[in-house]
Formats: sequence, structure tokens, C-alpha cells
Amino acid sequence: MKMKKIAALILSASLMLTFAACDNSGGNGSADGTVSENQSDNNGGADVNTEGGNTPATADNSAELSVKDTNDTSYADGVEDTEYVISDGITDKMVALSELNVGNQVRLAEMMKRAEAGEEITVAYIGGSITQGTSAGDDGCYARLVTNWFESTFPDATINYLRAGIGATGSYIGVHRVDRDVLSQSPDIVFVEFSVNDTTENTQRNINSYDSLLRKIWNAESKPAIVCIGMTQDSGASFQNQHYSIAVQYDLPFISYRNAILHVIKQGYITWKDISDDNIHPNTAGHKVLTEIITHYLEKVNENKDSISGSESDFSTPVTKDVYADATLLTPANCEAIDETGTFVTNKEGVFGNFTGYWQARVNGSFNGARLVFENVEAKNIGLLYSEVVDKGPQLEVYVDGELMTTIDANFPGGWGSYTEAAEIVSFAESGTHTVEIVPLDTGSSSIIYITGLAIS
Repeated sequence: MKMKKIAALILSASLMLTFAACDNSGGNGSADGTVSENQSDNNGGADVNTEGGNTPATADNSAELSVKDTNDTSYADGVEDTEYVISDGITDKMVALSELNVGNQVRLAEMMKRAEAGEEITVAYIGGSITQGTSAGDDGCYARLVTNWFESTFPDATINYLRAGIGATGSYIGVHRVDRDVLSQSPDIVFVEFSVNDTTENTQRNINSYDSLLRKIWNAESKPAIVCIGMTQDSGASFQNQHYSIAVQYDLPFISYRNAILHVIKQGYITWKDISDDNIHPNTAGHKVLTEIITHYLEKVNENKDSISGSESDFSTPVTKDVYADATLLTPANCEAIDETGTFVTNKEGVFGNFTGYWQARVNGSFNGARLVFENVEAKNIGLLYSEVVDKGPQLEVYVDGELMTTIDANFPGGWGSYTEAAEIVSFAESGTHTVEIVPLDTGSSSIIYITGLAIS
């Protein structure tokens, strides 16, 4: 038996980048499952992320998506409902409710066949703070527990574990970091969890991002299988409808913790507090329930893997315009930025918001005319990753090619904690070379800003 090699590759700190310059050419949700425009977060670090406000765009990146209503649970009507007790495990009704789409299982089956044969398999997870393990910890989170299932089910295989969850980030940041944080490690299966991070404040952008994210993963050289996961807030707020509507067109497996858990709560079998300590994050018990739902599905695939064959999911036609097909990040690890005033300091090793590396400016009153300048940025779409700072964030003017595109408020008054936010700055009709400048405005008081990087595609 081979010794298992468990690579707990958490976040980007351990992933090396090789790009040399900026020229990179190569809470007020409702029970209907939507998320309100001004969703707030008061739970001490929860993962409700609006990822910036509306910004100017000169290119039409919209694409019509027929959004399906996953609140219609009639698909599970034929399954008997029995009382649910957490310690007794999930019920048949919960299983039926969770399997929004069984999906094409060809890649899953092939991956399991290789694992059974004792080959090396990398199991990866990308998402927000739920995937990061908030409220459950490294050993109690669903990513670790699902990986435990792979290890026990395929004892002769070498199972590599890759957990790339970053709190307060949605699929827009996800699609820009997936190459670096996940695909660089050649995964064989990727679980995708962003349904409580994406919000209707940026509906079209998040639809575009999620579609491109799935396409980037599917088309990766290692040809990984994909399992999509639908989570929820206590109110039922979730971007699940939009995510499912994309995933089902590719016939990907879609597992809904949301539908299963909200049903048993509605029936009075359990309360939200039994599975979560705040309004979003599953606690240890909640992660165990999520794990049971996922592994029950995987067990059925494994049992039938020898009879599963045929064509894989069809990704030949994008659901959207695949706006972020070549999305990536420019960070201090692969890009130099200029500030002639010396106010911004480059830190390649520091961590802010679970991102390694940033440009930092900390002042008492005046930023001294600081302008953080990125030259020779080859892109069609340009976004900014910056810090939302509790009670100390300034306003930021963002210029592209000398033209003021937007002003961002980086202050998070009375917030639950500072975090990395994202804003899409501009989209052009064609790719070109641009100069991007970030100018923090003087506030007359102590201010701090971290610029994590540019999101380009």
C-alpha cells in the first residue's frame, strides 16, 4: 500500500508565481433564495461579499440567462419524508432534495477508477469562508471530511488535498485566482462553493464569473471532474438559482445543502442554530451534514462507476459570453507597480484578507499625492482588489489611461472586520495595453489601504 501524501495546500501563500511583469498577454436575503441589493453582514466575519459597486464599462458583457427556480422542490415529492435527527444521519428526503442535478458522471467515474487502481488523485475545493472552514476549523470542515471519504474509500490511492477557500470572496475573485490557487496543482476533481458569496448587487458580473470559472476548471489540462455546491443563509438567501441555471446547461452535478437543510428546518425537525452559530456558516454539525450529503452522492457514483461511460459534459458553447476566459491576477509576486512618492510599500510576503502580497499605504492624514501606477497592463477587462478597512479606509480614485473611471469607498464603518474586496473598473471592446492608477484621497485622519492586485482578462 502506498503511503498517503496529504498536501494541505491552503490558499495562495504556498503557490509560486512565475510571471515577470504587468504585461500579461498570455443580509437581508429573502426566503425565495435571492439576495438583496444592500445585503449587510453583522456576524463577526461572515462571508457576505458584494465585491464592489457598479463601475463604468464600455463593452457589452451581458448575456441572457434563463434563471431556473430551485425553490420548486417538487422533484423530490415522490420520496417519503421522515423525521430528521442529526445524530441519525441524513434522510432519504434530504438526499432527494440535495440532488438538484445528478449530472454527467463520466469524469467522476473515470477519476474513481484511477483512484481504485492506486493512482495519485488531487481533490480540490474552491469557495469562500465555508470552504475555508469558518466555524468548523481545519479538521471539521466539509473539505477535510470529504477528503477523508476519498482516503477511506480508496486506501491504495495517494490522495492530495487542496483547500482554496478565501472568506468574503465570490466567483469574480474566484475565476481570477483559480489558475494560481487550484489548476496549477493539476486537480482531478474540484468542488465549487460560492452561492452565499455571490449576490444580486452584481448579478450579471457574478453570472459571467461563475460560467467562466466552471469553464476554466473543465478545460484545464488535468481534465478535472466538477461538483457544484449550493449553500444558504438562514433566510434562504443564496445565488443558487443562478449558479444552478449555469451548471445544469453543462449537465454538471449540483448538490444543494440549501434545499435539504431548509426543508428539515421548515418541518421543525431541527433549528438553524443546530447547524450554524451565525446566519451563514455551518458549524461542526452543519459541516458534517454537508459532508453526508456530498459523500452519499459520491458513494452512488462509486458503486456504479464501472457501468458509467459515454460522452462527457458538453462545454463547446458557453452559457454566457465567457468574459473571463483568460482571467488572472496581477500581484506583487508577478508585477511591479510604481509610486514616486514612496507612500505605497510593496510587501510580497505579508497576508491581508488571506491574500499573500500587497501594496500598502498607511498615513496619518495625508497620502502625500501618492499614485500607485501599473504600466503596460495588457487586458480587455480590468478590476481592482483592494481592502475594505474598518473605520480607517479612504476613498480611492481609479484612473485608466489618464481617465477617471470610478471612485471607490474603501471604508467599512463599524464593520465585522477588514477584508479584500473587488470592483470591476472597466471593460473595453478589444484587448489593449493600458496604464492603471490608484489614487487614495486624503481624509484628514489616520487611514490605511492595501491593494492586493489587479484582476484582468
